[in-house]
Amino acid sequence: MIDRIKTEAGRVDVLVNNAGLSINCDIHGMRIEQFDEQRFIMRGIWYLTKRILRLFMLRSGSGRIVNISSVVGHTGNGGQIPYTMEKAALDAFTKSLAKELSGRNILVNSVAPGFIDTEMTAVLPEVMKDQIISNVPLGRMGCPEEVAEVVAFLATRGSYINGSIIHVNGGLYGG
Repeated sequence: MIDRIKTEAGRVDVLVNNAGLSINCDIHGMRIEQFDEQRFIMRGIWYLTKRILRLFMLRSGSGRIVNISSVVGHTGNGGQIPYTMEKAALDAFTKSLAKELSGRNILVNSVAPGFIDTEMTAVLPEVMKDQIISNVPLGRMGCPEEVAEVVAFLATRGSYINGSIIHVNGGLYGG
């Protein structure tokens, strides 16, 4: 993938790490193999970020990294322990990497969406969706475009935002 990026794009100014795997199972029912599948997401994010930094951003002396975490990395969510751990770890990665890259003109932030109307939330039972929405002050799920607007802002503007977690969740959680 890196070779293809070098050939086709030539440079990388912005990296958006938007990956997740939600295996829904309580702690007693989850098998170690399922847990290990979840942990590979963080490994991939770490490795891709490391490569993009080394090959592009550190050489050019600038860049933006935006990690997509989740509100459940802050609030927890029953039956999703590995997913919530992954998203909480991603926010810790964001804060640590921002400090590590201090003074190098590379900004690192996270966007933590709440419950957004996507394929992942479409499979939730209506009763669960209604319960979630009842806890959101705006009274609805968010749209992918509302998350994308924040990502685009961090990728192109927001020059004094670094090491931050931006919550996009209709008021469900403020951080």
